Order: sequence, then structure tokens, then C-alpha cells
Amino acid sequence: MIYEYYGKKPKIAGSAYIADYVTITGDVEIGEESSVWFNTSIRGDVAPTIIGNKVNIQDNSVLHQSPDNPLILEDEVTVGHSVILHSCKIRKKALIGMGSTILDNAEIGEGAFIGAGSLVPPGKVIPPNSMAFGRPAKVIRELNDHDISEMKRISREYAEKGQYYKSLKPLS
Repeated sequence: MIYEYYGKKPKIAGSAYIADYVTITGDVEIGEESSVWFNTSIRGDVAPTIIGNKVNIQDNSVLHQSPDNPLILEDEVTVGHSVILHSCKIRKKALIGMGSTILDNAEIGEGAFIGAGSLVPPGKVIPPNSMAFGRPAKVIRELNDHDISEMKRISREYAEKGQYYKSLKPLS
């Protein structure tokens, strides 16, 4: 469901795929070829949420903000299943592993990888091209060629999968 909130309407690119049972409210922008998967909630009822191009937000994720503190996802970001993002900044080509939580004013650097189940506390900065893991998340190493290749594969496959699903007609 897509809702206006006090005059703010979500702006969703025509090439974006929005799965069934997704809720998007208020001041939300979603870029070209992005995909938002089943049972995700994106509420733009406190501050803006800006989602770039070719971003994939996987099933059961929750995106929200604190007052005057937007949530920003740059291009080609991957957000794994059941992730919580709250008033943070995710730089392009980063991957947030499933079940992770990224809190207010945290910044995930370009091409960084946040391991599954991690907690990035408020204000924490994860450098570009690094892997961070844990609760609280700590940088454990630089990314290697295999990591980068896998992140590109996941991003590409979700962009393709979103376009495929967009073309389908539901069976019921």
C-alpha cells in the first residue's frame, strides 16, 4: 500500500518494482530499477527517505527516521532480509547483511559490507570497502576480490529479478 502523509506523497520511479504487501508512506523517493520486496515497510512520516537507483530492499525490512534526520540510500545498495535502517546514510554499492540494524547518524562507506546480524550504533562510521561484523559492529578486514564480486552479483541479480517480477501477472 502506498499512502500520502500530510500532503507528502511517495515518488516512485516507473521502473522500480514494489512487491505485494509493501507499505510506503509519506516523504519517500525511490529511484530507477530499484526493488522493494515483500512485507517491507518504508515510512516517510518523520523525515525524508531517499533511495537511489538500482537499490534492493529485501523482504521484511523496516526503514524509518528521527525528526529532521533523513534516511539516505545511495545507488546500487543491497539491503538484506529483515534489516532495520533508521536515519542513517548508506553509501553506494554497500551491502547490509540480513538481520542487521543501522541506527541514527551511522554512515556505511561506499562499497562496505555489513555482516548478517550486525548492529551499527548511532554515529558509527564504517569506512569504504571494509567488512564490519558484530553487535556492536567492528571492522574486521578489507574486502577482497571475491567479496566485491559477490556484492556486484547480488546487486545485479536483484535489479534483474525486480524487472522480471514487475513483468509478471499474479496468479490470484
